[in-house]
Amino acid sequence: MKFAFSTLATPEWTLEQAVERGRGMGYDGIELRLVDGSLIPPDSSAPAMRRVRKATVDAGFPVVAVDTSLRVTDPDSGRVGDEILAYIDMAAMWAAPVVRVFGGSLTDDPGGRRTALGRAAGVLSGVAASAAARGVTVAVETHDDFASSKVVAELLARVPERSIGAVWDSHHPHRVGETAEEVDANLGERLALAQVKDASRDSSEESGWKLVLLGRGEVPVRELVGLVAARGLDWVSVEWEKKWHPDIEPPEEALPQHLAVLREWEAEL
Repeated sequence: MKFAFSTLATPEWTLEQAVERGRGMGYDGIELRLVDGSLIPPDSSAPAMRRVRKATVDAGFPVVAVDTSLRVTDPDSGRVGDEILAYIDMAAMWAAPVVRVFGGSLTDDPGGRRTALGRAAGVLSGVAASAAARGVTVAVETHDDFASSKVVAELLARVPERSIGAVWDSHHPHRVGETAEEVDANLGERLALAQVKDASRDSSEESGWKLVLLGRGEVPVRELVGLVAARGLDWVSVEWEKKWHPDIEPPEEALPQHLAVLREWEAEL
């Protein structure tokens, strides 16, 4: 198994610094959510894209995923589809196997829910052929109203193309009451990437949760590692959300700690 880290952990570092320091810590690759602390726009310039390739894949430090903020239930499905296609081209240039998208919002109204799922399925089906041709999987993360792997699986059942898959964020399914075994059963055959983070319940936080160093919270990350290893998943990525939570430990402390624990668990399992 190979381990990467998301650039969410390193908002104060340039891309080149993230690659150099991540390699020095012992990581095998990088998940691109930020470049130089900023989100990656779908209309990135050609020079900017060449710079990313030179700093990563050309330097022998692969990009495991290109992370977007796109939500496939968005009513503006034409724009969303076009932007996913742009990110697919970007990922192909960077030899990245995954483009991450979000599900977005679902209403409690059964009719509205069906409509939103149908719209999301249409967007994903519309980009599936391009993704397959470029060797990329467009993967829906367990996040927002799709935090439950059961909901992600419900969407994927509408989109049989294997260039459409899932990202397992370790925290969100646990937050909504799913076990690691349930997530594995729901998503295993369509899983493209696992993102790991740990957290503890904390009523002082707006979300009700506080991100903590790996192994110090209640999220079943160790179980996730065992399950995805058994499935032969290529990559597990550390998603330390320093960009969104400036008060948590700095990457110089958090990233080595996560990798050491992951390597220990991998050896035990």
